[in-house]
Amino acid sequence: MTHRLNKTLLLGVAALGLMAGNALAETELRMTWYNDGNEGEVMRDLLDRFEEANPDIKVVLDIVPYAAVRDGIGVQLAAGEGPDMARVTDLGGLSQYYLDLTPYLSDADYWRTNFGPFLKWLAPDSDAISGFMTQLTVTGPYVNKTLFEQAGVEMPGEGATWDDWAAASKEVADKLDIPIPMAWDRSGHRVAGPAISMGAKMFDENGEPALVDDGLKMMATKLYDWHQDGTMAKELWGSVSGSQYLGANEDFANANVVLYMSGSWQIPQFAETIGDAFDWWAVPAPCGPAACTGMPGGAALVAIKDTEHPEEVAMVMDYLAQEENLAEFYSRTLFIPGHLGLAEKGIDFDTDDERAKHALSTFAGAVPSISPIAFETQGYPYNYVMFGALISRLGEAIVGELTLDQAFERMTQDVEQQIAEKKRGG
Repeated sequence: MTHRLNKTLLLGVAALGLMAGNALAETELRMTWYNDGNEGEVMRDLLDRFEEANPDIKVVLDIVPYAAVRDGIGVQLAAGEGPDMARVTDLGGLSQYYLDLTPYLSDADYWRTNFGPFLKWLAPDSDAISGFMTQLTVTGPYVNKTLFEQAGVEMPGEGATWDDWAAASKEVADKLDIPIPMAWDRSGHRVAGPAISMGAKMFDENGEPALVDDGLKMMATKLYDWHQDGTMAKELWGSVSGSQYLGANEDFANANVVLYMSGSWQIPQFAETIGDAFDWWAVPAPCGPAACTGMPGGAALVAIKDTEHPEEVAMVMDYLAQEENLAEFYSRTLFIPGHLGLAEKGIDFDTDDERAKHALSTFAGAVPSISPIAFETQGYPYNYVMFGALISRLGEAIVGELTLDQAFERMTQDVEQQIAEKKRGG
């Protein structure tokens, strides 16, 4: 009897050990993510379905502030302490840390067919497949259409310049005592499109970065002047320093701004935070002598090469990238698709908000008019250096720490020095 009990105990212990071993065999992956709106919730739903179909793989979704991604993810990856997957906006600048998924994908041709133009943003120097665009974004202005109507000021029409919009916004603000006529995100990426419209080339004839030229000076001078005459608020750009990002989305949502220069990623947030409180209206990119362009961009979900589980990471990425899953993701998040097949078919966006539908139509319609220089700039792996130098030095001029001429000189020095350091591995 005792022998039989001992045998039963041993079998029970063995079974527990096997169960523990199976539990330990579960692969846990981590995905770093930030939110503009509800996309984290939608992503979690898709990951839950993936986990149901693949119970041996668990994906932890780590939601962090955008600043942590913009300023911190590179430090993490350089130290080898990054996640298995991450949502990033510095698409080419972090490419050295990406995993080439090609050997692990079930159908690499599907990826190249549907994500082809954007894969180069993630792999400027190779043919690697490292991830997909969670959204394609386009920069451009929003206006508080309700304020224009209340002030009796006509909104500038198609082909209007930045000067036209600045003057109209100032007129509305003055009539209605609105504190901020015009606000722009404190971001070099946001300034780049208008600068290209003014004639900025961004690169020289050899394809090397050449940030400061007459076109960029023209746009930077306008921004400087608008901050001096009250069209733009110094406290927004002056409250942070260096290349630090600062958005004005809350000021716009609170009806304290007439015109807000940002981009398509704000649509789901505004649909939620503003709703029908006022008519928030996206308008086409204002024109300059060279173009009427915003900047393309967006966020991508990428695989990280330091992962210990490349096959499992590829399974997750492959699942999320399938057309039916991305169609749901883009529809529920109100994001412009970064998938050519879905862009051609069109997305049935999950909203009854006419303002959101109009904004999505406006930004999607702007894609064909985006300048080739803007696409080239977005794909340049050191564009973040150019954007950082632009916003840092222009900010110093706006608050009176530098003259504009000094700011232009420092921009050029910053770009040359920092890119040289990056290329040396510094």
